[in-house]
Order: sequence, then C-alpha cells, then structure tokens
Amino acid sequence: MSTHQPPMPQAPQAAPDWQAAPGGPYPGYTSPIPVVRTNLRHAITSEWTKIRSVRSTMWTLGVFVLLVVGIGLLAAAVVSGSSSEDLGGQNALSLGFFGLLLGCICIITLGVLTTASEYGTGMIRTTMVACPSRVRVLAAKSIVFFAVAFVITLATSSFVAMTQVSMLGHSARTPTGGEWLKATVGVSLYIALLGLLSLLVGSVIRHSAGAITIMIGAVLAPLVIALFMFSSQLEKVRTALFEYSIPNQMSIFYSNSLGDGGPSGWDPLWIVLGVTAVAFAGACALLEKRDV
Repeated sequence: MSTHQPPMPQAPQAAPDWQAAPGGPYPGYTSPIPVVRTNLRHAITSEWTKIRSVRSTMWTLGVFVLLVVGIGLLAAAVVSGSSSEDLGGQNALSLGFFGLLLGCICIITLGVLTTASEYGTGMIRTTMVACPSRVRVLAAKSIVFFAVAFVITLATSSFVAMTQVSMLGHSARTPTGGEWLKATVGVSLYIALLGLLSLLVGSVIRHSAGAITIMIGAVLAPLVIALFMFSSQLEKVRTALFEYSIPNQMSIFYSNSLGDGGPSGWDPLWIVLGVTAVAFAGACALLEKRDV
C-alpha cells in the first residue's frame, strides 16, 4: 500500500535579468522612450505651439494690426494739412492713441481665449496631465502670451508712429526721445500687461464670454459712468474715474490726460503691473485648490 507523499517545495526561480525586485533597479532594461525631467522650458514650448496653431491668434492679432494701422494712418491723413497752431503744439505721435484704444480689445480677447478656451474644449485636462505643475502651466502661458502681445504691439505702434511723423512733417511738433520711448515701448508694455491681466481673469473665471465681458467693462465702464455724474457732490468720484480709467492711462503715454491730477509719466505702467501681479497670485492659488 503506497502512501501519498506531499510535493516537495521547489526553490524560487531567479528573476530574469531585466526584471528587478520591487523598488530595485532595472540593470538590463532600457526604455525605448527617453525619460526627461520636464521644466519650464518644455511648458513654454508647448504653449508656444498652441498659441501659434489656433486660428483665434491669427484673427485677433490680424484685426489688431488692421485697427491700429488703419485708424492711425487715417487720423494722420485727416490732419496732415493742418498747421502747427491747429494741432495745439501736439506731437505727431499722439494720433496713434485712437487705434491702440480700439486695438487693445483684440489683445484682451486673445488673452482670455489663451486660458478660458481650454476649459471650454476640455483641453485643459490634457494640459494638466502632461504637466501636473499647474503654476508652471500658468507661468508658461503668461510668458508666451506677454511676449507675443508685446512684440506685435511694439512693431505695429512703431510703424504707425514713424509713418505719422513722416506724413505730418512740419505741421506737428517734433517728438523728443522720451516721447518716442513712451509712445512705442511704454504703451506696448501697458497693453501687453493689460492682455496678461485678461489671461489671468480667464483662468479665474474659466468662461470666455464672461471674462471678456468683465475686461471690456473694466476698460469702458469707469469712463462711461463718469460722463453721467453731473452732481457736484460726486465731483471727486467723477474726477477719479476719469483719471484712473484705462483710456486715460493709455493717453498719458502720449502726454495727454483728462485731468490735472492722477497718474503721470510712467505711473500707469506700475499700476497695471501691480494689479497683474495680484491677479497672478490669486489665479495660482485658485488653480491649486480647484479641480480641473
């Protein structure tokens, strides 16, 4: 009578060369996909690819250039036959304000679409999976957008300024070097920061139409409200709305102002820079707390 013998335990087999113990190295295996630690440069490259690939960038910037150049040259053509007395001692660069005032709405629209449109299409989920650092994503968007907006605005405003000076000839006062700097570099920085503020508002609101409405209201509402404040008791409020409205701050770069007080020189640039810095901090804080 045979007895049943239990099977003898076998010695564990050695793992293949390419398979390591949990938590151990993989000495015999090389991934076919290169593993690279991502940084801000990779995020900037990604955002640059996005902003130059979408049609909204071409349309908004195209309309911006058309408005600034068209209105600027039209204004110069209208006053080209005027005398220096008719212009009141103004320099030719001041005529570039009208086109930039309307053109800044295009920059505001593009800034909002740079962030808010991704929430509308759901692309933001893919973006955050590719780059889990949300602050890095927002910083990359901000850098790319600011660079594009500043370069386009500077090139357009400089072209209009040079054309206006040549068209008016001796009719207007010759602008100084400081006036050239403010009417080209200064106002370009201001408009680019205004667009960046719109980008951050779009990140906070996460809705394109709502964010665009808020920013256009911020540009136009203070000036419109001030126009209908006829009461003498509201004179101080009316003056403050005039002086700190965005159109008036833009006109300061052309040595014009709606009031005797308020911002002057380069003050509008520091104001919008401070507001944008606060908005960036708030947008970063909300990005870290919210779900995508």
